[in-house]
Amino acid sequence: MASKQSLLVLAAVAACLLLLPAASVATDVDYCSRGKKYPVKVSGVQIVPDPVQPGKPATFKISASTDKIIQKGKLVIDVKYFFLYVHSETRDICGETTCPATGDFVLSHQQTLPSFTPPGSYTITMKIVGDDNEELSCISFGFSIGFVASS
Repeated sequence: MASKQSLLVLAAVAACLLLLPAASVATDVDYCSRGKKYPVKVSGVQIVPDPVQPGKPATFKISASTDKIIQKGKLVIDVKYFFLYVHSETRDICGETTCPATGDFVLSHQQTLPSFTPPGSYTITMKIVGDDNEELSCISFGFSIGFVASS
């Protein structure tokens, strides 16, 4: 009897997991300068949905930590499609996380890509720059854009 209940619980958990939005942790997060000691350490990136769908919102959550107190600063984001730069923007860091940021924190960036964005593999380079223009961190990671989903 206990094994039937265990199977039912396992089936219910599996069904719930299938209903969650697709997400992934980018395991290939690289620092821009491998030997540099950045004050902000990045532990992972979560992309929802994965792959990103053109014309629909996508959220990039960057888990990070620091011993510094970040009162203000900016995120400089560059996107490449193969070897071509296709997008660049600068955002206020306090618009992407709660300031002052210290210890463990999450930068959450939401973007809706144009519906004509070509599918394929992209690379984001993201610099975290402090209020005195100190480069606090610089990472790059890849993500995929899928075909337009049917409604």
